[in-house]
Parts: sequence; C-alpha cells; structure tokens
Amino acid sequence: RLAVMKPSAILINTARGGLVDSAALAQQLREGRLGGAGLDVLDLEPPFPPGHPLLQAPNVVLAPHIGFATRDALERRIRQLEENLSGWLGEGVPRYPV
Repeated sequence: RLAVMKPSAILINTARGGLVDSAALAQQLREGRLGGAGLDVLDLEPPFPPGHPLLQAPNVVLAPHIGFATRDALERRIRQLEENLSGWLGEGVPRYPV
C-alpha cells in the first residue's frame, strides 16, 4: 500500500503504530519512493532495539506519542478544568463529566 503513494507524499501516523509496517516504510524512504514520514505512534515503544529500520531512514520525524501536547490543547484543558471546578463548586455539577 505504501508503494501506491506519490513519491512526494508524506505519511503521517498519529493513530496506532501497528497500522504502518516500519520495515516497509523505512525501505520506501531509503529508496526515495516516499517523501517523508511523521510518526507519533510506532509499532514498538521506545527505546528501539539497535538496528530498528526507522532509526536510519531518511526524512522521518519520530515523536514519543506527544502529538496531543500542543499549547492550544493545554490551554483548552486548563479552561475545561476551571469550568469543571466552577460548576462543581457553584452548582454541584461539573461541566465536563467523564
């Protein structure tokens, strides 16, 4: 499936690591058949064993499953926390029950 992507395409995976075959992805990147990859999830949890194919692949950015941790997301969580506390302390009902 990776082979049908355009050579200029950049694969982004923030869903599940097992959705992408790391060895096949690394091969596509090494052969210039894919423009790049950005992975926030991986088939193996870091630390990788020596020789893992993505460690030597060109044009790949690996993140330790922290793609959710943007400034906007943090500010939204803080606002929701404030609203939850305000609702709970004022009316006894949180705004965002889980």
